[in-house]
Amino acid sequence: MADETPPPHVFDALTTPLVWAAADGRIRACNLAFARWLGVGRKRLLDQPLAALEVDGEVLRQALRTPGDPSDGAIRVRRLALAFLGGEPRFADAWLSREADGGLLLEAHPVDEFPGADPTQAMPLALSAALRGLAHELRNPLAGLKGAAQLLARRVGDGESGELVALIDSEVARLGTLVDQLLSPRAPTPHRALNIHGVLEQVLRLAEADAGWAVRMVRDYDPSLPELLGDPDRLTQAIWNLVRNAIQAGAANITLRTRAALGVRLGDEVHAMVLRLEVVDDGRGVPENIVEQIFLPLVSGRADGSGLGLALAQQVAREHRGALVYRSRAGHTVFTLQVPFPDDDASGDPQYSETTAPEAPVA
Repeated sequence: MADETPPPHVFDALTTPLVWAAADGRIRACNLAFARWLGVGRKRLLDQPLAALEVDGEVLRQALRTPGDPSDGAIRVRRLALAFLGGEPRFADAWLSREADGGLLLEAHPVDEFPGADPTQAMPLALSAALRGLAHELRNPLAGLKGAAQLLARRVGDGESGELVALIDSEVARLGTLVDQLLSPRAPTPHRALNIHGVLEQVLRLAEADAGWAVRMVRDYDPSLPELLGDPDRLTQAIWNLVRNAIQAGAANITLRTRAALGVRLGDEVHAMVLRLEVVDDGRGVPENIVEQIFLPLVSGRADGSGLGLALAQQVAREHRGALVYRSRAGHTVFTLQVPFPDDDASGDPQYSETTAPEAPVA
């Protein structure tokens, strides 16, 4: 939030409680959802010590005392109990993010709103509601696209045109599945073993179909990486959102880089080995006015942007027990997705150390 208080009305449309504390630990802003969740007027919360809201704990006080960097990503706190001046405690699974000026952003997911579920598997409510409305509008166009793809498949051969038709058909099927999940929520798809490079190849095909020769896509893979446990459709969606943002930011070159990193802390866990997947581009970079809110839903740097892509990508990272962070300047932006490998594969063998492989352009 740099050095100024975020305008509360910008976030009042969200039903996810949000509160910002300055470097001195005092609350400088919150949205209406946070005030209503605690059952107190917003003005009474301003300038109060954030740590004073915590019931029987020192998590917030310790977080405010501990130096941190915004690029470290959010820290998850399970069942954080908060109350105002001895009021009735409210419980939430919270995410704490360090601000550039040393302050703290707290995003609360009240546990009562997700009975029997892990809040990290649930989208923020405002985003979920927006996507459900969009899903209703997408059903008919998707049905039309599927029918057109099937007709085209009968008229083209097995060459490049056939591959493009197959890509259209597979993406329509994937989008149809996502629409069904949004309209009829059900338990997340069980994670299975997958090759992350297979997911990236699907993203590359989408990028080539979207941008053509206007963007140079580069593979920089570590072929020695073991299999990952995950949902290939969700990972495809998240990584494609990152690549599409780079294309829309005017990038001429985009690199997909995979490496392994050892002994990495993600949230409150240390993992023996994690996947470090970077999307590197030379576009315009992240606009300065949104650098602190970039992962919040409905925040976009483009006038015609939905502000949903990065929020979804971050959600997918959390579903995989990982994190999504970035660094950006004009001409060089890197979004890094970190996801832990299964413990059985974290052998500590030297082949899994971070090495540099030669870059090769997509053929």
